[in-house]
Amino acid sequence: MLRTALRNVLAHKARLLMTVLAVMLGVAFVSGTLVFTDTLSQAFRSQSAKSYDDVAVAVSMYPRPEEAAKTPGLSEDVLDRLGKLDGVAGVTGRVDGFAGVPDKDGKLIGVGWSNKGTNFAPGSDGKDRSYAFVQGAGPVEDGQVALDKDTADKGGYQVGDRVRVATNGPVKEYTLSGVFTTEDGAVSAGGSLVLFDTSVAQQQYLKAGFYRDATVVATPGTDADKLLDEVLKVVPKAATAQTGKALADEQAREIEAGLGALNQVLLGFAGIALFVGVFLISNTFTMLVAQRTRELALMRAVGASRKQITRSVLAEAGLVGLVASVVGYGLGVALAVGLRSGMNAFDMKVPGGPLVLGSTPVIAALSVGVLITMLAAWLPGRRAAKIPPVAAMSSVHAAATTKSLVVRNSIGAALTALGAIMIVLGAGKGGDDGRMLIAGGAFVTLVGVIVLIPLLSRPVIAVIRPLFVGVFGVAGKLAGLNAVRNPRRTGATASALAIGLTLVTGLSVLGTTVGAALDKMTTDQIRADYMISMASGDGMNKDALAAIEKTPGATAVSPQLAGWLTLKGKDVSASGVTPGDIEKLIKLDTVQGSLGSLGQGRIAIAEKTAAKQGWKVGDTLPVEYGDKQKNRLTVGAIFEDSEFVSPVVIDAKLLIAHEQQSYIPQIFVSMDGGASAANEKALVEAMGDNPAVTVMDQKDIRDLFGGQINLLLNIMYGLLAMALIIAVLGVVNTLAMSVFERQQEIGMLRAIGLDRRRVKRMVRLEAVVISLFGAVVGIGLGSFLGWAIGETMRESLPGYALVLPWDRIGVFLVLAGLVGVLASLWPARSAARLNMLTAIKTE
Repeated sequence: MLRTALRNVLAHKARLLMTVLAVMLGVAFVSGTLVFTDTLSQAFRSQSAKSYDDVAVAVSMYPRPEEAAKTPGLSEDVLDRLGKLDGVAGVTGRVDGFAGVPDKDGKLIGVGWSNKGTNFAPGSDGKDRSYAFVQGAGPVEDGQVALDKDTADKGGYQVGDRVRVATNGPVKEYTLSGVFTTEDGAVSAGGSLVLFDTSVAQQQYLKAGFYRDATVVATPGTDADKLLDEVLKVVPKAATAQTGKALADEQAREIEAGLGALNQVLLGFAGIALFVGVFLISNTFTMLVAQRTRELALMRAVGASRKQITRSVLAEAGLVGLVASVVGYGLGVALAVGLRSGMNAFDMKVPGGPLVLGSTPVIAALSVGVLITMLAAWLPGRRAAKIPPVAAMSSVHAAATTKSLVVRNSIGAALTALGAIMIVLGAGKGGDDGRMLIAGGAFVTLVGVIVLIPLLSRPVIAVIRPLFVGVFGVAGKLAGLNAVRNPRRTGATASALAIGLTLVTGLSVLGTTVGAALDKMTTDQIRADYMISMASGDGMNKDALAAIEKTPGATAVSPQLAGWLTLKGKDVSASGVTPGDIEKLIKLDTVQGSLGSLGQGRIAIAEKTAAKQGWKVGDTLPVEYGDKQKNRLTVGAIFEDSEFVSPVVIDAKLLIAHEQQSYIPQIFVSMDGGASAANEKALVEAMGDNPAVTVMDQKDIRDLFGGQINLLLNIMYGLLAMALIIAVLGVVNTLAMSVFERQQEIGMLRAIGLDRRRVKRMVRLEAVVISLFGAVVGIGLGSFLGWAIGETMRESLPGYALVLPWDRIGVFLVLAGLVGVLASLWPARSAARLNMLTAIKTE
């Protein structure tokens, strides 16, 4: 039986190639993901270990706000005492924060959050062990800086050039003293690193004479744990200390956790590809078994048992799965290399290191590929073994009767109904619980539709068929009839395409709906011409606000100053705004009272917060500010909740008076004449031509929200393309089998006048009909899921309304038709080239 299985595999190489490709793609995704994340994890772990290779103990100090004014960090005195401990070879203090450098066009180099500045800390030899200079030297004067090599190259800077550096304070010019290479994580993430003289960095980021971090290097033979105990006796109580090894291990665990999320996403899409591949594999073996029914019957007649027949089919599947797994693993390794190169191409730099080829990806590839293939082939093998020898010999292509589908249709209908009920209940429940219920319902519904899809093929295709008959005549009619001749096969083929389009359509509906809601929210609520913020994500200070207020042409200016208040014992976030101007810049609909009362020292409270706490206009509430001072504030207005201000709105002057350091995430501005190039230039100049400042008009603000959604959708489309490729292979396989089964029929059609061109058209139209059937099912189910998930977000998205992306749905239908045309090229050509006399004689 094993020899027979091997012979059958070799005899059907072309047919099994489709299965090999389907399994290979899924295995490639699984193994490639595992190799990629293993490689990244090892590279980052090595980088982390290298960064702390010479560090015995690392010390950090982040004091509480009330203590920061007196002791903001580690003092020079503390570092001196650390240096005098037994076993200490040296101590290096660090202080860092945001620093951005513009290119020649004035645009910020790198991503804002990964642009970093720190101090150059040379030892007695004049070198800082963390940086290797390739040009010049480190900064040792107030007017000097050094840049990492990538930033210098992007900006076109050479040693001796003047460089503008943006921090959270005013932009300043420095002389470039040197260019260096480093393993710093900021540079690895695609950002930039600026080195200042230590005194400049301290004044810039903390306070003269203080450091945020310190690293202790031990003499050879010193026990790090014992040294840690001595260090803890010297540093302030607010400081934390740990050994370099512990810190490296902690960072390694954080890296593992971060890559774990990426790993799960990629493996999820690999699972989808394999799930879709199951239908193709099952279809392939069903076809092969159908072709060999007489052969199998003869084997039964000469003594082969049912188990041997089943094992023979499973042996074939195992061989195919093994070949596909080996090839898929190789492709996965290539995919991992490509992903790594792709990250570097998009400035998402990966630390250097070898490709990690562990045992887990190999085992996973072989296990997944072989098991999935054998699982998908088990049902066709079992079905073949149950055919009585005499019945099999007398009927080569016994089609499933309508009666045989009754049980299947009943189960499918029950599962579909149960899943739909779960989805509707989840949509009504909302929140995370509702989404979990929808996820479970989506799986049940998808399984139900897959089980039910042979029954759906007749009515759905009956709707589509008249269109083809009217346009293509006899060829269209024959294509429609052929598509429903074997409902099981048509359903299994369409299922693969339906699954992919369910996911794609669901994401499109959800993304379009959420994007429209965000766009509407932005358009409806932001009346300002511009929103100003820092590219780093840090806040601006009151000096920046004052500069904007003095900008020529500014008609209304208000900060969104972030702070906290304790109102009647309840901690609430507060937005400090400019009374009188905020109403002109942000739409805040009042439910009670008037926002004009803000100018009288009163507060405004969001409707939901007021209802929850039982507060109303006129109530006087005890308040405690951030500096612990207490007072009483009167509620002057209650307004509808807004995404652009906190639940409590207060005059910015009151909040600034009680904040040690004002934090202004955004400043809203309206200009005389509205948004224009001249007005934008005036605002940029008012902020000192700071490249770290982002000036966004309303279109930019909409793109800020909608652009993220579109980027996410494009990534998802790319990942789901694999499932659609496998679906194409399924259509090719089905048509090839259909042509094989109908050789005699095609020969008869040719004999009575159907020319080769019409034969090709008939096969192509059959493929298009099957593809469109799968697309209609997938689009319908995907739209339903997109609606349900969107309903769970209704509470958090003001102005939410379902939006069906008809343009994209139209594209999906066109692509489905194109899939059918492409998939039919080889089968249609084979059908047209059949010799009519030979075909007529075929049994």
